[in-house]
Amino acid sequence: MKQVKQLPETLTKWLQQQSLQPLLLKLLALCDEIGLYIVDKDQQVMFWSQGAEQVSGLSAEDSTGKTCRQEYAITEHSNGKKQSVKILSQDGRNIELSKIVQVLYDQNGHFAGGLGLLLPGSGQQPTQPAVKALDKTDPEKQGFQGLLSRSPAMQAVFQIIQNAAETEATVLVRGESGSGKELVAKAIHDLSARRNAPFLAINCAALSSTLLDSELFGHVRGAFTGAIKDHSGLFQRAHGGTLFLDEVAELPLELQAKLLRVLQERNYIPVGGDRSFDVDVRIVAATHRSLREEVKMGRFREDLMYRLRVVPIFIPPLRERREDISLLIWHFIGQHNAASFRQIEKIDPQAMRALLDYAWPGNIRELHNVVEYAFAVGRGTTLRCSELPPEFREARNAEPQPVVQPQMLSAAEESIAIRQALEQCNGQVSQAARMLGMSRATFWRKRKIYSI
Repeated sequence: MKQVKQLPETLTKWLQQQSLQPLLLKLLALCDEIGLYIVDKDQQVMFWSQGAEQVSGLSAEDSTGKTCRQEYAITEHSNGKKQSVKILSQDGRNIELSKIVQVLYDQNGHFAGGLGLLLPGSGQQPTQPAVKALDKTDPEKQGFQGLLSRSPAMQAVFQIIQNAAETEATVLVRGESGSGKELVAKAIHDLSARRNAPFLAINCAALSSTLLDSELFGHVRGAFTGAIKDHSGLFQRAHGGTLFLDEVAELPLELQAKLLRVLQERNYIPVGGDRSFDVDVRIVAATHRSLREEVKMGRFREDLMYRLRVVPIFIPPLRERREDISLLIWHFIGQHNAASFRQIEKIDPQAMRALLDYAWPGNIRELHNVVEYAFAVGRGTTLRCSELPPEFREARNAEPQPVVQPQMLSAAEESIAIRQALEQCNGQVSQAARMLGMSRATFWRKRKIYSI
């Protein structure tokens, strides 16, 4: 066993007085920009720094918690040795690295793994971080029809989209604001036999009932004041294609009846008209609400709900697929690098931790806005914490204000209380359950009941 270098007595005494775990975490934070990595005795990667990402081209998400590649293995006999490592980059280039390792032993003197340091080989420049690697990555592994994700849950969504597109079934997409519902609808259209016909979209919450009626079904001249000529509605203009109804839960009840007629009879009557028009349009609807809950509250027709949700697709929020955060950040950085005077090549570790820890209530739309904000206010090649919006610098440990307790509440009121608790706790389930005086298991059960 190779002896560890003797430490100065003053440092030894000082270390004995410290709590080692916080000290180690701070050291790792300082080392994040160099090519440091740590493996255990079974060669499982425990830590993969940002510097290691840059020199190897492998992301921390793809490395941590998995068995390391053979070229990065640390054996008991490699202590202190400098080795040459040859790897194949993601763009097909041969890269030569230098690897220096230090073996670790447990308290009983048994081999426990080690620390590795990766350095660019002679004359070799470090590979660029994921902002460039992403552009060269196989899109089949990273994304689908413009939707980027590594999440297993999203891979299941991609498969449903693929299968549903091959049919004429009506699809209901449910997901939080900013989660990409319109991208899902467009993917279904582009993969379907209707791909060469129009794809039109409308937000049902953006217009008044009268304007929405006219915009959807059209009107004839003289139907109301200002109707000086016939107007073709979206159903007529989307004939043969796909119509995307965003926020369909906001559709007024009287228009729900007209939409149901279109789905059942395949025809409609324009506002002020006296004859029906046949229509051949596929409907893809979307909502951030539970339609079942809206039906219970009398705000949505049950028969229309069943017509719309023939194929339901649920998009998980970004906070539930954190493996996608880094992927999306670098994707949007790549877009702005190509069109901006500023070129971001790396992210400060503190900034990346803030981005990964954030609850992302606005989902992918908010993440894109955060990247755009950083490009606007910052300078230089490194994205720093000071360049993130103010909410990222606020104390994250502040106790949220309590919401109303759910005891003795109606089902509707309890559902609202749970939503408020989740919002105030930035999606942290344990904290939200504690605020409401529920066990975590009860909280999960009630979320399932209310489809939250």
